[in-house]
Amino acid sequence: FLIIIFSEITPKVIGAAFAEKISANIGWVIYPLTILLKPLLWLVNSFVSGLMGLMGLNRKETALQTMSTEELRSLVLESSHFISNQHRSILLNLFNLENISVDDVMTPRAKMEILDLSRPIDEVIGQLETCYHNKLPVCEGDPERIIGILSVKKALSLLGNEELSHSDFRELLNEPYFIPEGTPVMQQMQFFQENRQRLSLVVDEYGSVQGLLTFEDIVEELIGEFTTSFPGMLTHDQWSSDGSYLANGSANLRDLNRLLGLQLPVDGPRTLNGLILEELEEIPDHDLSVKVAGVVMEIIQFDDQGIKTVRLHKPGPEDRSRLDS
Repeated sequence: FLIIIFSEITPKVIGAAFAEKISANIGWVIYPLTILLKPLLWLVNSFVSGLMGLMGLNRKETALQTMSTEELRSLVLESSHFISNQHRSILLNLFNLENISVDDVMTPRAKMEILDLSRPIDEVIGQLETCYHNKLPVCEGDPERIIGILSVKKALSLLGNEELSHSDFRELLNEPYFIPEGTPVMQQMQFFQENRQRLSLVVDEYGSVQGLLTFEDIVEELIGEFTTSFPGMLTHDQWSSDGSYLANGSANLRDLNRLLGLQLPVDGPRTLNGLILEELEEIPDHDLSVKVAGVVMEIIQFDDQGIKTVRLHKPGPEDRSRLDS
């Protein structure tokens, strides 16, 4: 007990608290000791290497063994006093990328904005002028058949042409890139980097488009939402003065956890609507409330297809402590 307290824990705590001051004062002692004890260190290392050789162990291979992801995660959590909250959050999000797929971070099909070149040219131009995106998937009548990806910036540069037609936009299309749902995010990020791609379409086993993924979506998973926003996007208003937050039923659970500091489960449904329906096991036909992960969810608006609007109530200290334990 005394050895653990006075020879290990106490020196570590003092050294971590006054690292620079202590190192400056004892550095002139440590260096000559290192030189004097070098023969003894060599003798000890030789003895250990010989002993490991007799046991059939390779010291170099043992030294090269890396820490697991969970060990690194625990190390980051335990170093909360030495790492800023922002840096710690980025590191933890980086570890989480190994466990999530493109389905978790993509923009779902219902929220995708698609440019339909079968519409009149005036409507196409109007959509481009009010678009909040840099690139748009393009179809011709059937939104399930994406014929290309259009750069909005290049398309807007053509608007001064009085004889502008649909064919002018078709000439600007880039080949769409499709990826299967379930693709690991880390694998997709590596593809984006190696092929200088920034956008891909996620399809299911039948070839139907399920969503859209950009390189920015992956970056936001690491560092949080960008400051640039557009209609329908979650904002950082967070909790109101009465401790509530009005959320769309289609809101992504990972986004809500990040923005509101919640711990909603993300290993099942991906949206708030899906989480509540899983809890109720039916589509509600009247206003009601449900409590999930310490958060009281009050259903405000719904229809036959699902839940549209939910008022979230901030969990109290007791709920948070129960979740942390």
